[in-house]
Amino acid sequence: QVQLVESGGGLVQAGGSLRLSCAASGRTFQTYPMGWFRQLPGKDREFVAAIDGSAGSTSYADSVKGRFTISRDNAKNTIYLQMNSLKPEDTAVYYCAASARMSGYYYTLRSHYDYWGQGTQVTVYS
Repeated sequence: QVQLVESGGGLVQAGGSLRLSCAASGRTFQTYPMGWFRQLPGKDREFVAAIDGSAGSTSYADSVKGRFTISRDNAKNTIYLQMNSLKPEDTAVYYCAASARMSGYYYTLRSHYDYWGQGTQVTVYS
């Protein structure tokens, strides 16, 4: 069982930066591929970024590529999402997720994730 707790959300002006953190419980954290998703009210949860268990491979949604960076620190059982050049359309609740699938891969589909955090609100104003 994995428990995930996100932090770092907030209110930021367009063009600014935020860093989200996701702290995970569990001794086998380093084997879990991890991801970030986001959701607007009334919309489906959408993929943002993913990283494999060893942090060797990453993937990004086209909408955030070049602006967001996903990383992980297995010694701290934590993943991060560095968000730069934020836009109002990045406003959403951001969720981190852990997959129980093979650790050598990253996963971009919501259905491939087994554990979810409670979410953290990011609001970008112009």
